[in-house]
Amino acid sequence: MAVPRSVEVTIMGRSFKVPCTPEEEPALMAAVNYLNNKMKQIRDQGKIVGTERIAMMAGLNIAHEMLSQGGGDQIARRNKLQTMTELLDGALDEQPPLF
Repeated sequence: MAVPRSVEVTIMGRSFKVPCTPEEEPALMAAVNYLNNKMKQIRDQGKIVGTERIAMMAGLNIAHEMLSQGGGDQIARRNKLQTMTELLDGALDEQPPLF
């Protein structure tokens, strides 16, 4: 297995460094694009203010989408969600605080 390296991604104009192997990078970039689009949709609705709140709502919406899909293996989806959450938490922990 390849050694993880630091990949810089941008979500809602903020840059984050995420550990990722070269094999995982296409999936990571797809996830970043999906999350970024969800967050922009929520922001553009104008009902929720603040990047952190927008991120929480986007995460909740994505989790709901994944868990409510019919068929498939729910355990695998939950594991994938957990992995995504850990990646995002790790990236956020490495960033300087906004305030």
